[in-house]
Amino acid sequence: MLSPTVQKLADLFAKFPTVGQRTARRFTFYLIKNEQKKIDDLITAIKNLKNKIKLCALCGKSFENEEQKSDLCAICSDSRRDKTVVCIVEKEVDLETIEKTKQFAGLYFIWDTNNEEQQLKKIISRIKKEPIKEIILALNPTLDGRQLVLKIQRNLQELGIKITQLGRGLPVGGEIEYADEETITSAFESRK
Repeated sequence: MLSPTVQKLADLFAKFPTVGQRTARRFTFYLIKNEQKKIDDLITAIKNLKNKIKLCALCGKSFENEEQKSDLCAICSDSRRDKTVVCIVEKEVDLETIEKTKQFAGLYFIWDTNNEEQQLKKIISRIKKEPIKEIILALNPTLDGRQLVLKIQRNLQELGIKITQLGRGLPVGGEIEYADEETITSAFESRK
C-alpha cells in the first residue's frame, strides 16, 4: 500500500500520455531515491515550462517565449516558408519528425484530438483568411487517424482546396514519430 503522498504523485504521473500506473510508480520511486538537487532542478524545469514556453497562435507548436516577441513560432513567422500549403499533424513530435527530413517547406497545424470541433473551426477560419491552396493530412495510419482523415475531408471539401494525404510507406497502425527520414520523405513524395 502506497502512502497518500506517494500515491498522489503517482496518480499525477499516470495522467501523462502513455504512462500507466506501473510506470508512474517507477517515476515516483525514482524521485524518492534521488538527491534534493535533482528534484529541485526538475521542479524548476516544470515551472519554466509555463513561464517561458508559449504555444504558437497559428499552428499550436510550443516555442521559447523569450526568443520570439510575437505569438508565432519560428516556422510560422519564417517568410521563406510556403504559406499556401499546411500540413496537419496529430502531435508536435510528428511536426518535429517531419522537420528533420527537410522535405516540407510549408506551414503546420497541430490537431488537438481533445477538442476536435474547435480544431475544425480554427482550420476552416485559417483557410478562409490565408492563401492556402493545399492541406496535407499527415496523420498516423491508425484507426483513429483514418477516422480523423475522413472527418477533416468531409468538413473541408466544400472550401475548394486540394486535400492530400501522405502516401503509403508508413505502416498501418504505426506512428509518424517512429518513422525514419527516408520513409517520411517517400510518404511526402507519394502523397495523393
